[in-house]
Amino acid sequence: MLVLVVDSSTPAVTAALVEVSTDGVAVRASRCTVDARAHGELLAPQVDAVLADVDARPADLAAIVAGLGPGPFTGLRVGLVTAATMAQVLGIPTYGVCSLDGIGHPAAAGEPVLAASDARRREVYWAVYDGAGERVAGPDVAAPAVVAERARDLAVGVAVGDGAHRYADVLGLPVREEPRYPDPLALARLAAERIRAGAPGEPLTPLYLRRPDAVAATGHKPVLP
Repeated sequence: MLVLVVDSSTPAVTAALVEVSTDGVAVRASRCTVDARAHGELLAPQVDAVLADVDARPADLAAIVAGLGPGPFTGLRVGLVTAATMAQVLGIPTYGVCSLDGIGHPAAAGEPVLAASDARRREVYWAVYDGAGERVAGPDVAAPAVVAERARDLAVGVAVGDGAHRYADVLGLPVREEPRYPDPLALARLAAERIRAGAPGEPLTPLYLRRPDAVAATGHKPVLP
């Protein structure tokens, strides 16, 4: 089955085509561009590009997997709206995966690992994974100093992700170079069981974890004396 994977929860705008079979999951085409200001401009062309790479059409897709975040409001919704719209038009299911799982799960190597992405406002989105790659804490958002304390409580020995690189001095942990952003292969593997089973599609509920920066005005200023 040919499956589209999209993620826009971080500055990395990612689209990939993966093949899900009874034997495993394999990437057939992938595009990733790091640009925190151009999610809307980049994602659709990248979807077109990965389809063209394997001479496929949207009608060839069996499902869509989307990273649910956590992530900043504006960027994250680009991926989720794209996935939901395509799925509705094509009549195929969508499956959501926590985007931090796409960083922490493939980084697990027998010891607890902290996955962190930049949440702006001098905070990080974070989660902790055990040695087998199962999430044991999070996702949540907090200042790096708070996350460092939680990581010590959970006996974390290493960190991964763009947020970990950005705040390595505060976290006080060795930081692995990769994965820095959600890995589309990992996202697809985490949804593969549902895809193979033909499970019903799921609503793509974003993990914002906090209110957006922009809020509606609560009142109106008088214009007459």
